[in-house]
Amino acid sequence: MIVLQRVYEGARKHGRHFLVERLWPRGLRKEDLHARAWPKEVAPSTELRKWFAHDPARWPEFQRRYRAELDAHPEVVAPLVEAARKGDVVLLYSAHDTEHNNAVVLRDYLEERLR
Repeated sequence: MIVLQRVYEGARKHGRHFLVERLWPRGLRKEDLHARAWPKEVAPSTELRKWFAHDPARWPEFQRRYRAELDAHPEVVAPLVEAARKGDVVLLYSAHDTEHNNAVVLRDYLEERLR
């Protein structure tokens, strides 16, 4: 199972935790985040992140572009797919919007790869 969790939520969910952001979350100390890994390369490119700017009107196009980036670099997705095959995975993200963020796209993308 692949679940999402905002880094600022108090209770930790069960599973292997991966921070899926290119930038470190503001106001959070590294020792406070119990992430197994921080694969920055799996996050959207800086250009795509800035273009999207968490604008829900751009959500469909953001999803398309982000999936294209993931397709172009299967080697960065492979460790997450492998971890999900072995057990539960928690994708940690920092966005305020819980419905329109890269972790949502990544979760769906990974679940498709597991089928």
